Amino acid sequence: MKINEKLLERMVEEALSETPIPPRREKRLEEAYVVQSKKFDVKTDSLSEKSRAAHQELLDGYVKALNEVSAQLDTADREGANPNNSAFRNLKIDEAHNLNAAFLHGLFFDNIGSPSSRVTVDSLAYMRLARDWGDFNKWQKDFIACGMSARNGWVVTCYSTFLKRYINVVVDLHCLNVPFGCIPIIVVDCWEHTYYHDYLKDRKSYIYAMMRELNWGKIEERVEKAERIAKVVMQ
Repeated sequence: MKINEKLLERMVEEALSETPIPPRREKRLEEAYVVQSKKFDVKTDSLSEKSRAAHQELLDGYVKALNEVSAQLDTADREGANPNNSAFRNLKIDEAHNLNAAFLHGLFFDNIGSPSSRVTVDSLAYMRLARDWGDFNKWQKDFIACGMSARNGWVVTCYSTFLKRYINVVVDLHCLNVPFGCIPIIVVDCWEHTYYHDYLKDRKSYIYAMMRELNWGKIEERVEKAERIAKVVMQ
């Protein structure tokens, strides 16, 4: 049987004209996000098992709080936002607090606990720290001084995309004095609850202990990542 091509073409056109075309759905950016807490097994004798377990609980708590804040922000009243009495403002402040707390703890756990800690002079991390402080020992002294200066907070070596160099930063609490455009490279927790169980008020000995067990393999990965980002930013 020979097919009448014109008739077939007309039938297809009629069928398409009778078939409703569903409206196109625009993708909507959702405010809510969900993060997961990573379980860390830090191999170190410089912090007791009790201290490490307590810190894992803290991390889990910050992640849980962050997810709750994220969910509340999804439906928060943006029309009533103001600087004096605003539920939206409070949520955004809580978001920054818990976001930094969660990720700083993760970065801290990931770059400590290496009993065979060793940095080589030909590593990118060593060369960059020596370059930006004049020599590697000066970076160490500056890092320790920043750790001793934190008021319940953190000491962080980071790459500044504005200055185009590495700097040490004193962070109070989780979100005070954090400069914009910085990529964290080395992180040590300087909250009193971190070291008091094992070192009492001797924060300096605690910082020395953490620095003796820095995971330079992990730090090298972070420096390499920062260098790649820097190349893109400078273009």
